[in-house]
Amino acid sequence: MLNIHVATQRGLELVQDAGSLTQLPADAVWIDLMNPTQDDETRVEGWLDIDVPTREEMREIEVSSRLYEEDGAIYMTVASLLKADTDNPALTDVTFILVGKQLVTVRHAEPLPFTLYLQRAPRIGAACQRGDQVLLGLVEAIIDRVADVLEHAGLDADRIGDDVFVEERKKPMTTTELKRILGRIARIGDLTSKSRESLVSIARLLMFLSTGPGAVKLSKEAKLHQKTALRDANQLADHSTYLANKAEFLLDATMGLINIEQTNIIKIFSVAATALMPPTMIASIYGMNFKFMPELDEQWGYPVSLAVMILSALAPFVFFKRKGWL
Repeated sequence: MLNIHVATQRGLELVQDAGSLTQLPADAVWIDLMNPTQDDETRVEGWLDIDVPTREEMREIEVSSRLYEEDGAIYMTVASLLKADTDNPALTDVTFILVGKQLVTVRHAEPLPFTLYLQRAPRIGAACQRGDQVLLGLVEAIIDRVADVLEHAGLDADRIGDDVFVEERKKPMTTTELKRILGRIARIGDLTSKSRESLVSIARLLMFLSTGPGAVKLSKEAKLHQKTALRDANQLADHSTYLANKAEFLLDATMGLINIEQTNIIKIFSVAATALMPPTMIASIYGMNFKFMPELDEQWGYPVSLAVMILSALAPFVFFKRKGWL
């Protein structure tokens, strides 16, 4: 899908039926290629004399393949969070191409920051008259989204800590509860790692934008936005590392609880086996086929044997209790 946004005094305005245009509008600022067809790519390449990267090229992880300048156009690819509110967060690659005063974006998904920016763009005013301004606006929207995601992940980690370390619990957590907690911890770890990957890619873009071989001459206001966004990205990357360490701590603590529960179960079986050994031995003696066992002919033989077996079973429990092993 090919979307073209032109600059107005109020903000950005979407050009209707852009796919049928044969010429690029003179006041076009942002050309957005969303799941582009071959015709869309060819049309934009002809208009701006650029080479739109393929999806496979966008996925390359080398920095030189994600940040480079070619024939006066600056190519920058970042990873943006996708489906962060679900149980299966993901990353999607977005390529920004600065060609003079125009910005081209190539993407194959619909990250929430793009949707939010598009909602504000018609009323954003003079902050989107150039392609670099739109680029910084989109980058700031991505950073704001990651910040919200990390904030919610931190709150969830605090709630998990309360569940794991609560002292008022009357009975140990069930297997279902432990599995649920492990799943929540795994999601936090996955989310924070993907958030950090996105932030690192954004920080590289912002550094390349000002110091790369094709450095853009930003206005004073744009430079301020660039520096603020870079600072926010680096600080959030550090915070994501802290959350990842916290998730690892919670995972270790939860696994420790599981080990304690397993140890308690084994201890119960061990105590029960030890306590039943003396009664078993006594019962085995009276189960032997000896001819002369005088007490078997006495009326008190049976109840006394039962009493001895009961006492021999209780004695280990009392001993373990005094030792503090139960």
